[in-house]
Amino acid sequence: MRFDFDRIIDRTGTGSLKWDRLDARFGATGILPLWVADMDFESPPEVVAALVRRAQHGVYGYTTPMPEYYQAVTDWFARRHFWRIAPEWIVTATGIVPALNLLIQTFTKPGEGVIVQKPVYHPFMSAIERNGRRVVNNPLRSEGNVYRMDYADLERKAAEPGTRLLILCSPHNPVGRLWTAEELERVGDICFAHDILVISDEIHCDLVYEGRRHVPFGSLSEEFLLRSITCTAPSKTFNLAGLQAANLVIASPELRDRYRRTIACLGLGAPNLFGIEALIAAYRHGEEWLDELMAHLAGNLAFLKEFIAANVPRVKVVEPEATYLVWLDFRDYGLDAEALQRLVRERARLALVEGHLFGSPEGDGFERVNIACPRATLEDALKRMQDALASV
Repeated sequence: MRFDFDRIIDRTGTGSLKWDRLDARFGATGILPLWVADMDFESPPEVVAALVRRAQHGVYGYTTPMPEYYQAVTDWFARRHFWRIAPEWIVTATGIVPALNLLIQTFTKPGEGVIVQKPVYHPFMSAIERNGRRVVNNPLRSEGNVYRMDYADLERKAAEPGTRLLILCSPHNPVGRLWTAEELERVGDICFAHDILVISDEIHCDLVYEGRRHVPFGSLSEEFLLRSITCTAPSKTFNLAGLQAANLVIASPELRDRYRRTIACLGLGAPNLFGIEALIAAYRHGEEWLDELMAHLAGNLAFLKEFIAANVPRVKVVEPEATYLVWLDFRDYGLDAEALQRLVRERARLALVEGHLFGSPEGDGFERVNIACPRATLEDALKRMQDALASV
């Protein structure tokens, strides 16, 4: 292995959302954080070198993405996902969550409905509600330890008057599903029959475990391409969230023009110059690093499953097909949300993400854990969990 993903890196004092000010944030001391979805690893060395070179230039004036930026994006998706994107379809953004807010503002009116599939990434709901739109829930169905879409319910929700968008999480956060082509085709067929625009958040698309493949929603057909908008970024893949570089794939000229008008009205610009440099370097040179990362994550996932089965078997693991986020089911302990949080934070001294934030009742009794860390960090967290649960 060329890269050491087991090296402990001290992130405190860097302004890290994940690691700094934990006592104040969680109201407990000695907290070990496995909550925010970033990684405790250095980004690829080629990215670091590119940023150093750009910093040494010394002039940080107004910057715009050059053709090589768009070429890096299109080459990456062709190579990794067998999806050929035209450079003119790409619209830059400073992040997917800001872009989702802008998409909601562009393609819906106040009071109109936006479909989500709970339990799901909670900023989806925040973006909808803060913009004065309605959350329309099409909850996922849990069949054993596998989540599936409820198409009959989706058909009903899509047919409701005033429903305009579906925000698809693909791969899904937090349940880790990698939707198949057949599943995505059914979603598209239902949505398009009711003139629902699909916004596909595919930020985790590169973090796929061996033997599986991510299917970009827009790659399924010309209709799927023109009646959807795909959100992508290198931030989850290469640990670049602080550099704020993301992209939307909008093949429809009409949809693209409408979205760009919203950006223009708000005076929003492109990613900053360091985000641009990092994206190019990551997509051009980060493949070997990513492959080794996925091997490390697969090892961490196997370790977590074995540890839980041997030591806390009442906790059920919803095994992810993609992402470094694992959905843990604590419902067998019969704890309400407040009691579960006390156990996690005060007894185990862990910072996880509370399941109910992803939707209630869908996420009640669950916690999301981030395994993108050195093995020693994960082992420490699991032992804390074991000790805390011993008295329950």
